[in-house]
Amino acid sequence: MLRAGDALRFTPDEIEAFRKLGLDFDGARTQNDIDQALARWADTLNDERPDLLEKIAAAMAKARGIPLPARLTRIR
Repeated sequence: MLRAGDALRFTPDEIEAFRKLGLDFDGARTQNDIDQALARWADTLNDERPDLLEKIAAAMAKARGIPLPARLTRIR
């Protein structure tokens, strides 16, 4: 990822790698755009594969050496 102030650019290889994970950063030009794309991805993953999202969160917490927060129940 290349940064110039608030503007961001991705290399073609980075775009392909993100697409393999199901992330679509098409049109993302700022950090806020990326945050929104990641939030949509996490919401979709939570709806479709909550078990996988939990594994990803656990691995991220372990990598950073922080405890995973208590599991929350979503009320619709």
